[in-house]
Amino acid sequence: MSRRTNRPRKARGRSRVGERFEAEVGPVAHGGHCVARLPEPESRVVFVRHAIPGERVVLEVTEGTDGDRFWRADAVAVVESSPDRVVPPCPYAGPGLCGGCDFQHVALPAQRDLKTAVVREQLVRLGRLDPASELVSGLQVEALPVAGRPDDGLRWRTRQRYAVLPDGRPAMRGHRSHHLVPVDDCLIAVEEARPRPGVEPGRQGEWSPGEPEAMTSHDVTIGSSTVPFSVASDGFWQVHPEAPGALVGAVLDLLRPAPGERALDLYAGVGLFARFVGEATAARVVAVEADRTACQHARANLAGLDRAAVECGPTDKVLRAGLDEPFDLVVLDPPREGAKRAVVEQVVDRRPRAVAYVACDPAALGRDVAIFAEHGYALTAIRAFDLFPMTHHVECVALLEPVHR
Repeated sequence: MSRRTNRPRKARGRSRVGERFEAEVGPVAHGGHCVARLPEPESRVVFVRHAIPGERVVLEVTEGTDGDRFWRADAVAVVESSPDRVVPPCPYAGPGLCGGCDFQHVALPAQRDLKTAVVREQLVRLGRLDPASELVSGLQVEALPVAGRPDDGLRWRTRQRYAVLPDGRPAMRGHRSHHLVPVDDCLIAVEEARPRPGVEPGRQGEWSPGEPEAMTSHDVTIGSSTVPFSVASDGFWQVHPEAPGALVGAVLDLLRPAPGERALDLYAGVGLFARFVGEATAARVVAVEADRTACQHARANLAGLDRAAVECGPTDKVLRAGLDEPFDLVVLDPPREGAKRAVVEQVVDRRPRAVAYVACDPAALGRDVAIFAEHGYALTAIRAFDLFPMTHHVECVALLEPVHR
């Protein structure tokens, strides 16, 4: 989960920050909040955190002026509560506190229902899918408990960064804020990633517990096969320990790679998907990645595949400049903003028989699904995984195939 940098907003009239209103809470929205609508005289849409659909709450405005189309707020009191409301397990979760977790106040099964509703809504609104289709109505976010732990949504995050207060105490930031909240223990962090008071801050006033100096190795287990991967200490690797295996398994199940099929792995990182797809096809597989250090690791991780290659550069530029041969399979694992039109159009230009799209943002996935549809590729299967319990984040793996071959 990347940190957002919020640009200063121009004031649009009198500030309403700190004002309180009682309101009925509407549906969940993408981003970890629910939608409430204030009646006259305010007549305002408000995005409310720490609420659950159907509740009646007292909300306190955290962002908004008279001239804004919508406001942001926290539910600071619950008048009528949902049966899905629970006491947050973390003492730092709540209005004005740590902004890392969105759903600590929601029972875990209901968290997954909320995420399911968000993915469905984005596929319908942005992806232009029929809400009555089995693809949409049959979708359900799947639990992915950490092996050896209860399915309680805690102790799953293997890598964590903390801010450091002037007195050396670890801290986390508030939601959409630079406000620092001292944190003795982050309950979603594994033991090795828990904060340790007294550690000196790094260059950014932050530190990561247990971080290796230069390189680390991770195993990914698929079926009976366990494969080691080298990754830079500050390089990208899924923070949920079960995520790599689950995502690779889903990609292979959806793509059904056959011997001899050629494959592209775009936004390939250190070559996670390329490694397993390449082993299944025993044919040409090309990993495309912009980060030079990740490319170095990808070359090492793919060294055992005779017909594997790594192209280093931004995906859109690499595809424009070359690789203009046909490919049977494509894996897309873009950053949060999605692949976007330039990359999607380059992908369909190579006429693959199947595209597996790994998405960490359902809105970006929905937009890209619509672009694929413009070019004759339809969404034919999708799975969603709860890789980030207690937060609003969700990971999807979607299959896109040509409508007419």
